[in-house]
Amino acid sequence: MENTEKVPEHKLNPDLETIDWKMVGELIEKVGWSPRDPEDIKHSFKHSTFKVFVYDDSGKIIAFGRTVDDGRFYAQLADIIVDPDHQGEGLGELVVKTLTEQLMDYHFITLTSATERADMFYRHLGWKKQSTAFIYPLSEKQIRLHVEPGE
Repeated sequence: MENTEKVPEHKLNPDLETIDWKMVGELIEKVGWSPRDPEDIKHSFKHSTFKVFVYDDSGKIIAFGRTVDDGRFYAQLADIIVDPDHQGEGLGELVVKTLTEQLMDYHFITLTSATERADMFYRHLGWKKQSTAFIYPLSEKQIRLHVEPGE
């Protein structure tokens, strides 16, 4: 039997002038992240080597992600977001795989996950917990989300 599932429209490294940054900011808030100024979001994506956006049938952005990297050795996936109304549809996997495929010649690819559910998601995709990672926490929220108890 042939797989007839439709892959959602997604664009790798689109023209950033075509992105509705206010919509991106609203999606960031919708998943429970702190508000970000649309111009700051655009600035961060502009300085990322790889970025991917996923659209629904109406052209609305429903998932996205980007890399933070040095262009050769080290890369981190960042801002992996899927609209809660579309979670469970394979969009997060599409974003992560699309970005990871671009980084296969790098020496290290990492990411930071903030929830147990996200941990399970990344493990499902083949990611492993890193035993030697550290964070310099800049807020109580970062301590709560990313620091091992007792640290």
